[in-house]
Amino acid sequence: MDIVVGTFNTPSLYILRFTPPSPLGPATFKVLSHQHAVGSHSWLALSPAENVLYCTAWTEPPSIVAYAISPSAATPQDTASAGGTAPQLTLINSATVASRSGYVAVHPAGKYLYSVGGPSGEVFTLRDDGGIGECIQRLSFLEKDVTTSQGLPHGDFGGLRHGAHSVDLSPDGRYLYVADIGRNCIWTYTVNEHVYTTSSEHLISRRKHIASRHNDGPRHTTPHPNGKVLYSLQEHSSMVDAFFIGEDGVTLQHCSGVKIIPQEKAPEDYWADEVRLSTRYCRNGQPKYIYASARGLKDNVKGYVAVIAIDGGGQLREIVHIWETPTSGGWANAVEPAPAHTYDDSSDGDNVREWIALTDSQEGYVFVLSFNGIHIEEVARVKLEGRNSGEIVGAATAIWL
Repeated sequence: MDIVVGTFNTPSLYILRFTPPSPLGPATFKVLSHQHAVGSHSWLALSPAENVLYCTAWTEPPSIVAYAISPSAATPQDTASAGGTAPQLTLINSATVASRSGYVAVHPAGKYLYSVGGPSGEVFTLRDDGGIGECIQRLSFLEKDVTTSQGLPHGDFGGLRHGAHSVDLSPDGRYLYVADIGRNCIWTYTVNEHVYTTSSEHLISRRKHIASRHNDGPRHTTPHPNGKVLYSLQEHSSMVDAFFIGEDGVTLQHCSGVKIIPQEKAPEDYWADEVRLSTRYCRNGQPKYIYASARGLKDNVKGYVAVIAIDGGGQLREIVHIWETPTSGGWANAVEPAPAHTYDDSSDGDNVREWIALTDSQEGYVFVLSFNGIHIEEVARVKLEGRNSGEIVGAATAIWL
């Protein structure tokens, strides 16, 4: 099981290989290759065919980048020390964006790429080879100047902590959701799928939905596979909220919320990071759990990963387990469950576990966690090594191939 990891501070992409534990031996986790990249890639997304990797790039000017994934190519120096054959990432092209991108997402049909960051966003067409094509729409989220780093412990990241931070699509690709920390809202759009040029707008019917609390700061969203519920991770209040999605696909109605750090902990000491759905624990094809993570605002404050049970319709139920992370997580503590197709059910027996990648920029670790339906535990870890001795590589996000 291979994982690609981007970083906050190095022009590199890392390919890791995780081998689950088995009756034949314990789990192994290795760095297979360390490949040069266009810039620091803080967010990664795969094409629907999983043969192209799209990345945000903290370059000057800011950009987004497309790499072709060759699953069975590697150089001898990449693999000699780690064993096995590493996938190779080959640059296809890049495109500039108006402001530093925090997130990219691909339309389920593979026709469009969306980028959002701080005060702005873009919609690009995608070429037949997976390359980034024409920019057909530019988005602005500015209502007032909120792009200031004053008072933020770790800075502003080009407006990302005071602006739009993520972009996600409904399962059918007909609607789009943008979480906006600075404006304390979620923006929703209808997707006009038949627009291929700049002659008319691709994203239409924009609506603004103010968060449930004055201090929420929506950071990331993820939709339930049924298309009827949207989950929002609140960076400032360390809550995960569930919203009913109206039949029009763009109307949101708050229905419940769960705190993802221990009850006695103050949200002011944390900045929540990620929310993701279980891929393995399902009921009639629908996920039974949500994973959500929070980072400590200071290096001596450890973060958390919470597991939340959801019912058959996607509504939040109760916290199943809250696991303390080994570090604060730094700027990361991003969780990413392994896709369902990566599992070999025949090797599990009665010990069914879900594998979850967790990134850490404080010390440069990538962890693999397991969840067995009751609790989370660490299974393996590897530290990313920089090209310079002693360099801490700020692991950002991980994606499973």
